[in-house]
Amino acid sequence: MISSDAIRGYNDTFILSVLMEGDSYGYAISKRITEISANNYSIKETTLYSAFNRLEKNSFIQSFPGQVTHGKKRTYYTITKAGKDYLEEKIAEWQLTKNVVERFIEGDKNENN
Repeated sequence: MISSDAIRGYNDTFILSVLMEGDSYGYAISKRITEISANNYSIKETTLYSAFNRLEKNSFIQSFPGQVTHGKKRTYYTITKAGKDYLEEKIAEWQLTKNVVERFIEGDKNENN
């Protein structure tokens, strides 16, 4: 299992990536994140809803009422144009981060001995 500390900065990326598949609601988004991670990461409910609030405040997602299930109205989320742009930025940031970390793990291939 991946620690939440190691992945903390990527929760927005995960949520927005799931919403690129289509509109969804909290539990389904959480379940999809766990599935995509092959059960190696599961987002905590408090983390998920904090992220929804932050993403909505920044206009990266919009919420809307959905169907009533077991007497409770479900809130759905959709990604906005700004959210798609932000996701592209986060993906580019991840590529750079990954390259930097790999240089340390694998050794600097350009270093002169």
